[in-house]
Amino acid sequence: MRDHQVPASRRLACVIVLAIAAFAHAKAAPAELTLDVATMPRVATIDPRFQSYNIEMVEVTGGRFWKPYAAAARPGAKPERFAARTPIDLHDGRLRKLAAALAPAYLRVSGTWANSTFFADSDAPPSAPPAGFKGVLTRQQWRDVIDFSHAVDAPIVTSLAISAGTRGADGRWTSEQARQLLAFTKSTSGEIAAAEFMNEPDLPAIGGAPEHYDAAAYGRDFATFRAFMKDTAPGVTILGPGTIGTGADAKALFAVSAAGIDATSYHHYGALSARCSGDRTARQALSDQWLARTGKTLAFYQALRDRLAPGKPIWLTETAETACGGNRWAATFADTFRYLDQLGRLAKTGVQVVMHNTLIASDYGLLDERTHLPRPNYWAALLWRRLMGTTVFDAGVAEQPGLHVYAHCARDVPDGIALLVINNDRRMRRKLTLPAASQRYTFASERPADGNVRLNGSALALGPSDQLPALHGEPAPAGALVFAPATITFLTVANAGNTNCR
Repeated sequence: MRDHQVPASRRLACVIVLAIAAFAHAKAAPAELTLDVATMPRVATIDPRFQSYNIEMVEVTGGRFWKPYAAAARPGAKPERFAARTPIDLHDGRLRKLAAALAPAYLRVSGTWANSTFFADSDAPPSAPPAGFKGVLTRQQWRDVIDFSHAVDAPIVTSLAISAGTRGADGRWTSEQARQLLAFTKSTSGEIAAAEFMNEPDLPAIGGAPEHYDAAAYGRDFATFRAFMKDTAPGVTILGPGTIGTGADAKALFAVSAAGIDATSYHHYGALSARCSGDRTARQALSDQWLARTGKTLAFYQALRDRLAPGKPIWLTETAETACGGNRWAATFADTFRYLDQLGRLAKTGVQVVMHNTLIASDYGLLDERTHLPRPNYWAALLWRRLMGTTVFDAGVAEQPGLHVYAHCARDVPDGIALLVINNDRRMRRKLTLPAASQRYTFASERPADGNVRLNGSALALGPSDQLPALHGEPAPAGALVFAPATITFLTVANAGNTNCR
């Protein structure tokens, strides 16, 4: 049958089928991009301790914290929120070895529970918290924090108690508890690098503040705190406001404290976990919309900083997959896309420090709280630490769905460039042309929402005596590189020729 004899309806159907096939082929074909490492412009410089972490105060003292999800929970069962825990053993050999491998870092000991923790400055701590407090921090526990800090090269960042027990008859905050903590820290050769007045002042009721605590009261107390710190510990960086929201309360708290801060601090969680009635699913963990949330929160605080504290650096002092201990997949490779994209995205904007919550508690810990074994995010943190330096570039790759590329000077490699290539598309391969030979490190998992991850095809695990694996790269020749769906790749280029890395 000749073409003019084919019915119009059949010709239209053929055109549609061919169009669909062409579209499908285009979707399957890798997008081609070229990187010129020699001419990438520098856009930021970050703190050498950029990648840092939290150990919550309640971990140090013992108490009730977010309970890890039960391994065999009944489908649809509402997870329990809290579980009692004994104080963390900061002398544990595996914990120290794995934390030291992330050095240099900052160790933040704070959290909601710190707001109402009593420092017992005596060798005979009380068996119960005094009136106006909910927890007790002993000298020995704080001495253990200081010793851990030294052992793993992570100076301490903290916040102070602000609950009713710290206040005079007029309801104003007094510095006596803070004075005792700082004096003891100094007497034991501890270092507090930075401090927030309180944890998340935009959640005052949850955080143990007095009833009806508002921005005016916070501003008054913050001024007292600042004067005390500048007189008692002038070398400590004052952070603030340490808020978690992006609403009117956060704006008001920033406004009354901005003049007294040395650096802007804020917290970010993209959502609540299932413990707190969050409704996110593992399927959303790789979406561009999810990854972008950290940038939206930063934009809010950048605008406040630019208006109220221009030129002051920005620290993200608490962040994780979701608030309230994280979802189940916070402990899996599915969250590593968020973890590394967040580091790359914030470094590119000049955020100085990012503190993951937590190092070793609940489902969002980098390490399993029971075994102290690494989770996928720990391996990602370790490779970031080994490869990514403090000079940050614009990689020259326009923002596009499913692909994110970040570039730094390589750490401790003169004239080297390190690239982070995240293909968070679950179906499409990506292609990147790199006109230089490189070493390639690719993270992948057969199922992103489980606890296993492979580097260049090999499963990652500790060796005998908790020896860390070498994490070797594989040679990649100059030219086109293909990145499989749902993979994360670091690339290092020696002798890149970029003058910013010499």
